[in-house]
Amino acid sequence: MGAACCAHVEADISGEPVRSPKETFRAGQASPFPGVNLKAIISDIHSNLEALQAVLADIEKRGIKQIICLGDIIGYGPNPKECIDLAMKFDITILGNHDEAALWTDQIESFNPVAKAAVEWTRQLLEDSERTRNAKRWDFLGELQRTHRENSNLYVHGSPRKPVREYVFPEDIANRAKMDDLFSKIDHVCFIGHTHMPGVFTEDMTFKPPQEVFNSYEVNSKRTIINVGSVGQPRDGDTRACYVVIDGSKVEFVRVPYRFEDTMKKIYSISDLDNFSADRLAEGR
Repeated sequence: MGAACCAHVEADISGEPVRSPKETFRAGQASPFPGVNLKAIISDIHSNLEALQAVLADIEKRGIKQIICLGDIIGYGPNPKECIDLAMKFDITILGNHDEAALWTDQIESFNPVAKAAVEWTRQLLEDSERTRNAKRWDFLGELQRTHRENSNLYVHGSPRKPVREYVFPEDIANRAKMDDLFSKIDHVCFIGHTHMPGVFTEDMTFKPPQEVFNSYEVNSKRTIINVGSVGQPRDGDTRACYVVIDGSKVEFVRVPYRFEDTMKKIYSISDLDNFSADRLAEGR
């Protein structure tokens, strides 16, 4: 979900002038995310309908109206059609690498066999007899943007410099050159997904997983990269779906339990999907 800001003063959606992060805090404004009180940022659904429905129910319970999705609606899981249909209702959705691979066949060559098989099966499913509805689904995927810009904040699937495909792993904090370059590409906060590993990257080369910040991080004036985790295939050892809630300057990491056993059964029943895609859901890896 990509975003950057312009040098000149603009108005945000609330009509207030947009300032740089430092100007914002000097002016005493309450939030680096002006114009919105609450928003949910989700990513990496991966055709997991049970996880997505549980997260959407949690979002509704919190009274959150705005949802931003950082991509990878499809891939790995058994319900691509249903997940695409729900994603069509989101305020903003970004293109993920699995979404891209479904659209363009040449993008699948770098995928591992498990991911490649799932994308090929998804393509077949979206080309079945349900032509009118599938045409709308293809149109939706084809129109997904690679980045989203909102004031001084950037929303992407992968990274600020390669928004669809580059990974930013927790261990990358040891790669000073890479991280310095990534931070140079953003104005304030960048939200990412892709690795399925939630946490906060800071300019002083630290990575803070959610448990280290007690699932809540207060954004300050420094550049920050925040991975929102994965709804449909968590890989941090926690089986629960993961997303974040923005409330003023606070970023809250939310975990939502769901019946992953049901998703696993569906995957096992589809011969074109690898059983590993089911097994990993029970371990959060």
